[in-house]
Amino acid sequence: MRRSITILLCVLAFSLSQAQTSNKAGVEKACMNYLEGFYEGDTAKLKESLQPSLNKFGFWKDKDSDNYRQVGHMSFEKALAFAKNVKDKKEFAADDAPKKVEILDIGNTIASAKITAYWGIDYVLLSKRGDKWMIEQVIWEGPLEK
Repeated sequence: MRRSITILLCVLAFSLSQAQTSNKAGVEKACMNYLEGFYEGDTAKLKESLQPSLNKFGFWKDKDSDNYRQVGHMSFEKALAFAKNVKDKKEFAADDAPKKVEILDIGNTIASAKITAYWGIDYVLLSKRGDKWMIEQVIWEGPLEK
């Protein structure tokens, strides 16, 4: 009996570990698709990682002051248009542009992450739809301090 319980606990622990590894990989993939979609002008990567109901907004620091101003809302459609413009104008991110994803928390169906990009930092909220992680909300601040 005791051996059966030990085996069951081991199986459960292994299953949980596999699920956590899968969730972490899914969140990281969604965040990297988001970054690379904007960096490379790749709308397919953005479609892969963004919910159509995306809500993204942020704050930009004016060069000549310490004041930040809110920058307008970016919808799913505007995100795709932005990426298309990057590709059309060949205004890609520099090869050494920051590209960092830090997962802050992962639940069963929700997650949060911090993304560092050339424009600044983004905090993203994700949801799991079926077995796929998608970005729902983004709030950002830029530019990066140098």
